[in-house]
Amino acid sequence: MQLKIMPKTKCLSAGRVPLILLLCQMISALEVPLDPKLLEDLVQPPTITQQSPKDYIIDPRENIVIQCEAKGKPPPSFSWTRNGTHFDIDKDPLVTMNAGSGTLIINIMSEGKAETYEGVYQCTARNERGAAVSNNIVIRPSRSPLWTKEKLEPMILRNGQPLVLPCRPPAGLPPPIIFWMDNSFQRLPQSERVSQGLNGDLYFSNVLPEDTREDYICYARFNHTQTIQQKQPISLKVVSVDELNDTIAANLSDTEFYGAKSSRERPPTFLTPEGNASNKEELRGNVLSLECIAEGLPTPIIHWIKEDGVLPTNRTFYKNFRKTLQIIHVSEADSGKYQCIAKNALGVIHHTISVTVKAAPYWIMAPRNLVLSPGEDGSLICRANGKPKPKISWLTNGVPIEIAPDDPSRKIDGDTIIFSNVQERSSAVYQCNASNEYGYLLANAFVNVLAEPPRILTSANTLYQVIANRPALLDCAFFGSPLPTIEWFKGTKGSALHEDTYVLHENGTLEIPVAQKDSTGSYTCVARNKLGTAKNEVQLEIKDPTRIIKQPEYAVVQRGGTVSFECKVKHDHTLVPTVSWLKDNGELPNDGRFTVDKEHLVIADVGDADGGTYTCVANTTLDNVSASAVLSVVAPTPTPAPIYDVPNPPFDLELTNHLDKSVQLSWTPGDENNSPITKFIIEYEDSMHEAGLWHHQSEVSGMQTTAQLKLSPYVNYSFRVVAVNSIGRSLPSEASEQYLTKAAEPDKNPMTVEGLGSEPDNLVITWKPLNGFESNGPGLQYKVSWRQKDGDDEWTSVVVANVSKYIVSGTPTFVPYLIKVQALNDVGFAPEPAEVMGHSGEDLPMVAPGNVRVTVVNSTLAEVHWDPVPLKSIRGHLQGYRIYYWKAQSLSKRSKRHIEKKILTFQGSKTHGMLPGLDPFSHYTLNVRVVNGKGEGPASPDSIFKTPEGVPSAPSSLKIVNPTLDSLTLEWDPPSHPNGILTEYTLKYQPINSTHELGPLVDLKIPANKTRWTLKNLNFSTRYKFYFYAQTSAGSGSQITEEAVTTVDEAGILPPDVGAGKVQAVKPRIRNLTVAAAETYASVSWEYEGPEHVNLYVEYGVAGSKEEWRKEIINGSRNFFGLKGLMPGTAYKVRVGAEGDSGFVSSEDVFETGPAMASRQVDIATQGWFIGLMCAVALLILILLIVCFIRRNKGGKYPVKEKEDAHADPEIQPMKEDDGTFGEYSDAEDHKPLKKGSRTPSDRTVKKEDSDDSLVDYGEGVNGQFNEDGSFIGQYSGKKEKEPAEGNESSEAPSPVNAMNSFV
Repeated sequence: MQLKIMPKTKCLSAGRVPLILLLCQMISALEVPLDPKLLEDLVQPPTITQQSPKDYIIDPRENIVIQCEAKGKPPPSFSWTRNGTHFDIDKDPLVTMNAGSGTLIINIMSEGKAETYEGVYQCTARNERGAAVSNNIVIRPSRSPLWTKEKLEPMILRNGQPLVLPCRPPAGLPPPIIFWMDNSFQRLPQSERVSQGLNGDLYFSNVLPEDTREDYICYARFNHTQTIQQKQPISLKVVSVDELNDTIAANLSDTEFYGAKSSRERPPTFLTPEGNASNKEELRGNVLSLECIAEGLPTPIIHWIKEDGVLPTNRTFYKNFRKTLQIIHVSEADSGKYQCIAKNALGVIHHTISVTVKAAPYWIMAPRNLVLSPGEDGSLICRANGKPKPKISWLTNGVPIEIAPDDPSRKIDGDTIIFSNVQERSSAVYQCNASNEYGYLLANAFVNVLAEPPRILTSANTLYQVIANRPALLDCAFFGSPLPTIEWFKGTKGSALHEDTYVLHENGTLEIPVAQKDSTGSYTCVARNKLGTAKNEVQLEIKDPTRIIKQPEYAVVQRGGTVSFECKVKHDHTLVPTVSWLKDNGELPNDGRFTVDKEHLVIADVGDADGGTYTCVANTTLDNVSASAVLSVVAPTPTPAPIYDVPNPPFDLELTNHLDKSVQLSWTPGDENNSPITKFIIEYEDSMHEAGLWHHQSEVSGMQTTAQLKLSPYVNYSFRVVAVNSIGRSLPSEASEQYLTKAAEPDKNPMTVEGLGSEPDNLVITWKPLNGFESNGPGLQYKVSWRQKDGDDEWTSVVVANVSKYIVSGTPTFVPYLIKVQALNDVGFAPEPAEVMGHSGEDLPMVAPGNVRVTVVNSTLAEVHWDPVPLKSIRGHLQGYRIYYWKAQSLSKRSKRHIEKKILTFQGSKTHGMLPGLDPFSHYTLNVRVVNGKGEGPASPDSIFKTPEGVPSAPSSLKIVNPTLDSLTLEWDPPSHPNGILTEYTLKYQPINSTHELGPLVDLKIPANKTRWTLKNLNFSTRYKFYFYAQTSAGSGSQITEEAVTTVDEAGILPPDVGAGKVQAVKPRIRNLTVAAAETYASVSWEYEGPEHVNLYVEYGVAGSKEEWRKEIINGSRNFFGLKGLMPGTAYKVRVGAEGDSGFVSSEDVFETGPAMASRQVDIATQGWFIGLMCAVALLILILLIVCFIRRNKGGKYPVKEKEDAHADPEIQPMKEDDGTFGEYSDAEDHKPLKKGSRTPSDRTVKKEDSDDSLVDYGEGVNGQFNEDGSFIGQYSGKKEKEPAEGNESSEAPSPVNAMNSFV
């Protein structure tokens, strides 16, 4: 028989029998309480708590750590096997084992190679009770080999041909991630025409001229070693047929030329896989990826179907422009034939992929640890499944059970070991191994046979204090093997307690439901089994409850009076109460007017703010009580008061005792106006830096008329004085004379110094500049210093102008820096500044959050949990986590729609968040990204969840048609948001009499597939009110209401042509009023519901004006009207109304006409007179150019030369021909043609062909630029040699210093 220490049910005998916790017979193991003292004493076989993964790929650049942790009592010892034989770690100096652990550390960083330690490792943890073994841990070093060198010939293809660019990356461990980029490390764009296959090759269904490039590069990223290998670039040129023939004409014969026809359209053919059918095998739980890539012109479109079933809707995803079909969490049910279909305008082809899903072993029931008492029975069950069916084998203490020492208490029956009449020697650790060709499972489960006398774990002589008439709970935690029985006794010689008065809980606790004074005393708990007896005594004291016998009472007091509240408390004499007071459930104001003594609260000089609720709270260690009262404050009887006013402004201001940093100001006060002046406020103006802006300088007592003022250097001061009394402030006095103080070095440094990078490789240092008042002198500058916080570098400093930012370039990403900014001016430096820590620029996070879990709370709310990313991978300040989520599909709507992604951001380091506002009965997809100051990191793998059904929205519409004497027909549209599967509609209706009283309500259920229903046997000429709503399994949705009237009888009241055969709407209604406006015209449209033959009208007017509405009558039953003669660019208001008794008018709408368009302009360029004028101007310019050319050849003087001769200026001198220096004019040269370099042409340009020393040879442009005064614009950067122009390139490379450091 197995015993459970805390059974789920109590076995108590009927009648007044001793209250004993009997042991029920049940097939389960002992549960050991988590008591530290108990666990220290109990022996336990080893249990593996931590181990390395089965397939352990290591980084060859780091030490190898193979984990093996175990617990047990006594602590286990550890040993290892390698490749099936004992691994003697003492003989290998590079291998060490952690103390108290089995974890191996192989030091290959100092010496040795990782390949030396490849193999299969297994750890054994052993103590006197048995041995537990780990999984077989296969150690393999990661590999990232280089691409084999190969010479890739340029590829020339005709426009429209298919192409496959091979990648064929080197075989790495683990396999690399493949992607294609160009020389600029930009990913190559992919589409339905161009895409990357699962094998890494780049497939072109047909090539286009824009595919021509020389840098198709395949990259292989080995994540384990964080390395990227690059294949040699592939060059591709796409040409037309003629271009291709010209290109290859030199190498091919005439018969090898391509035909002159352009690329023709062609039906699809598969690039991969080949043939009409293929096979695919995948393991259960993995992702099944099927791929079909086809070529053709135009580009084929791929579709997928499952021949013998349907694709699972919640596990199927399409990748790579539907060329790849993925099914996640694949199972055996996903086996079958899948067909991909490639189709374009010229044909359709099919390929069938036969999928077989195998399965590595997985647990159905793993064996669990078993704790038994001597002589008990038990069993270990090990059940697993797989495809093919796994083989179950047992080991005991790491040895196959077939060759292990025989134990007569155990019997093996396939996947079960049955134990009977166990003894302490039966303790052992059993291993269950379930294996097939695709893998194995290994589980350790121990059998621990304990013979322990009873122990009571509750502390002895524990005192329990309980308030009278409340429950009392006395603890008796126990343990023993076999499981003990429990008895409770009152007093040392009392009898056993019975269950009709007491309650005994499963864990041994005794409950007294209603404790009374006579319950006080000692109670003894006794635990017994066949190995012994244990007892424990506890004490119980019953206390009187605390009561307020004199409660505070409601009080009304005049403003300025005193009030007292009384609170008298009675309590148990052994308990010490504390009495506190609250105002409006908060603490009392910290005010000396409130006085609290033992039983009273007194408030003196009561004000309006003292009104409220005051609560007395009495607390003891066991209970608390409270009582409240309200205080109302009323105004006293008013008495006449004198009239007060603010003071008159001071006057006669005078400055004396002028010093460098102080001055004395005196003034004469103005009239007090019946209220004494309490203080004077002195303000100053700095006319040099902030003219017109007054600042607070100081305050003095109202008794003073002079003040000694402290001044700052380099400020042009003016002062004024304001008087203050109890009424308020006076007007300011007139300003004093000005006083300019001397300059000095700054006495403070800039505030708000920060260091934040704007790019991953820079540090932007910013600060709040000193204002002119704080500069203390002219020439304000800043000395900016920085160094890495965790480095030994010296400070780097630079002095900058009066700016607020400096940028340090070339910094490592997100590294802390120490920063100082010191102010200086022409006089000297400010004090040494404080150091501020900043960070260089952030970069995007590298790692996505892992272990994303979604818990659906209800139909519109889900909770998301994720694991935080490592701090080092954030590469910046953690801003929070961002969840992208979108509805992939609504289960109640199969129509396709645009997927709208939503974003929720959770600040800080939160690892969970709620997603509100979800649509019920829908599939959602989400991923999580970490966010820093730079942006978002990569997204976590998409997680998918489904919301349950919710209640539907109201039906979209409800109309009542075809009324007769005794029937009405209802037509409706289903809810726009069913939020689930509709189960039925509910229609309720009741008649309404002439006094608007409601009659009996009729309830009617209508099937969900109906959209029309006829009600019969109704009363004629009767108005009915209808209530209509839909239902899902989640409940009833919102209702829609409508009213209608059955027709009158043959002797009806209404004429036959008024409303005959029609529903008489209760009220006319005009809705959906819309306006489409142009420049001077607007079209008004609306929807009308109500009786026919109603005259409608449109009213409109200028919005915001008080002029009357302009009214237009509408002919017939139209639902639109055109407004003409409107003013352009004007806002109008409009409404539609119904004439007659109803007088209904719609809500107003406001619209604005379009702006006035400019009148149509005549293109003068096409007019004859303009063309003639332009020809005459051109002819005149040509004649002037000919005259100038003749005068130049004759050597005539230019007007400029004549002017220079008339006004000789000694500063204007010609340039010499030989060296370009300035010389004198020569009269002999006046009538000669200009020499090269002698003068500048009158158009102020220098032509390169006219001068060897032309300014064209300098600067960055081809032609020099000049200001209006003739000065040259630009920076000389050295004379260039005359070479053919290659573009506007600088003759000098930019300075690296300037590139590294810049400031604003």
